[in-house]
Amino acid sequence: MSHMESSLLSPVDAAWLSMESPANPMTITVLLRVDGLTAPVFRHFLENHWLRIARFRCRPVRKGAAWVWEEDDLFRLRHHFHVEPEPMDEARLQDWLSARLNQSMPDYRPRWGFWLIPRAQGGAALLLRMHHCYADGLSLIELFNALTTTVPDALPADLAGGERVSGGRRWLDAGWHWLQTQVTLADEGRVEDVAPSDAPVDALSKHRQQLEKAAWNGLKLVNELSQYVLEPEDTPTRLKPGLLGRRQCRWSAPIPLAAFRHIANTTHCKINDVLLACVAQALRKQLEGDELDLDEVMLHAAVPVDIRGLLPDSVQPEPGELGNLFGTVFVPLPVDAHSPLECLYRVKHETRRLKRSWQPGISWGLMCSAGLLPKTWQQPVADLFCRKASAVVSNVPGTPESRYLAGCRVREQMFWVPQSGDIGLGVSIVSYAGRVQFGVVADEAVMADPKPFLDDCVNALQGWQ
Repeated sequence: MSHMESSLLSPVDAAWLSMESPANPMTITVLLRVDGLTAPVFRHFLENHWLRIARFRCRPVRKGAAWVWEEDDLFRLRHHFHVEPEPMDEARLQDWLSARLNQSMPDYRPRWGFWLIPRAQGGAALLLRMHHCYADGLSLIELFNALTTTVPDALPADLAGGERVSGGRRWLDAGWHWLQTQVTLADEGRVEDVAPSDAPVDALSKHRQQLEKAAWNGLKLVNELSQYVLEPEDTPTRLKPGLLGRRQCRWSAPIPLAAFRHIANTTHCKINDVLLACVAQALRKQLEGDELDLDEVMLHAAVPVDIRGLLPDSVQPEPGELGNLFGTVFVPLPVDAHSPLECLYRVKHETRRLKRSWQPGISWGLMCSAGLLPKTWQQPVADLFCRKASAVVSNVPGTPESRYLAGCRVREQMFWVPQSGDIGLGVSIVSYAGRVQFGVVADEAVMADPKPFLDDCVNALQGWQ
């Protein structure tokens, strides 16, 4: 492997390092169920495919006020790949995984690791933990698709291009370009004339139209930024106590995706609306026994939104390039809704409104700025995200067909996202091979056992069937 020079982390990647605390490690956790996978086979896969990606041989290191990717000269695969030889049933696997999820990753090595449990009940289980500064969920899904195949005897895509580690300067430019495209439409011929295309418009009139459009977009940006910053905080509930720093995770059995698709088609909503409505109804059940007037309760879910489509072509990521390219919208969860259908349509209305807004780009820009600020100033920016939500809800679409890892069929894939600040509840939803699974991770102060809440998420689906 060639020696690589240090490279700046992008500001938004660095922000995930700044938001970490001992009680809340900023790691993504992925669980795959892989039929027949053995330690020698997977070790060979790691050596010949995974480690061809430069970022996984690097660790983030603070140099002054900046973070840089620095190659680990003492890298040894044995530090990052572990085998658990003991058999595990489903209950023991869930407890074991929860214990791993609570562990911080050593900062003196690249911050990722695999654990293989070849004798897990129902087939081999493969766990990946990775710090969020390496990649977001969509990047990992693209990587999963590149490293797996549609037939068992095929080789993964050639990832030799992964030797390049993206520099932070490029993403500074990306943020600046995004802001420019929001406040003016004059660049790259995107100005829309008010007059019909066949009407004579002199240069002065056209210039005035451009200035008016730019001024209007500038006012809109200021308005949306103020709305984002001044979004009301969530109602104090038992979902927002002081965190204990001990988390439990659970996951559901696979559910046919067709059930969600049928509801979405019948109600003219999107599958993501159905999933969020299931979460809202499950949260209502959690709060019904408390002394709360649910009509007055305001709860938001922090929902990641991909912003790659907002970036200009000049800074679009290369295929397979890792990084964090998502914004966050705060979707109101209608826990006061009196019927499943009312809940679903209110979620639909709010998600449409937010995704048409500039909130995803604004939140990404704020994350970029957090990564550039001195450490003492970063916490107020992080708090801006934490105070406005009681849960993180992330939906990642996988492939519609089964995939093969090192020649072995991947039967299930599940993941759990970190929750920053004082958010103690995360809900993850993954679609893969025609099925959907819910995953829940909760601080013990929020839910001592997240299984009943998980069951409520799944049972909410029955309300529309």
